[in-house]
Amino acid sequence: MAEIKVRNRDGSEGASLKLDAHLFEVEVNEAVLHQALVRQLANARQGNADTLTRAEVRGGGRKPYRQKGTGRARQGSIRAPHYAGGGIVFGPHPRLYYQEMPRKQRRLALRSALSIKARDGRLLVVDNLDFEEPKTREFAAMLDGLGAAGRVLVALENHNVTAEKSARNLPGIKVILTRNLNVRDLLDHDWLLLTRAGVEQLQEVIK
Repeated sequence: MAEIKVRNRDGSEGASLKLDAHLFEVEVNEAVLHQALVRQLANARQGNADTLTRAEVRGGGRKPYRQKGTGRARQGSIRAPHYAGGGIVFGPHPRLYYQEMPRKQRRLALRSALSIKARDGRLLVVDNLDFEEPKTREFAAMLDGLGAAGRVLVALENHNVTAEKSARNLPGIKVILTRNLNVRDLLDHDWLLLTRAGVEQLQEVIK
């Protein structure tokens, strides 16, 4: 079982915290990780794009000109696909992109993503994020003190209004709850910032 130093908000190191090897030291399964990411992206698609076929587009009920004797190619409707304003042949229509994935594989993918952050030294644990009042400047200073440059995913064990308001105007910072941690956000951010209570909550919930 590995340990990580719990940091204070000024960047100084405090006591050590043991990390559950089952959560932060698993062998990364890239295939399952990829499948989970594709599933999450697919399930986020609305799938409501729709185009009109030649049967649905307005107009074109009348034959544009007679069949024979004009010297031109015969035409049946000005709403045929090759006309401007005509129907679309193979356009998109409403559909579901939803994908299923076994719960054990979803959990394995999440544990793999967490293990990547811990392995690469991109996991930060702070004692708490209890600010007296919302201060974007203080939150930014805290990140600088922790050395977290770039995109940071902040996971809170419970809603914290002052921390959430302090971080919401900072570019590249996203605040979620630990119970909503997901593969896409973990892979999309450079750092994962947790509180001590958040780590303990994760280790209890994700098995």
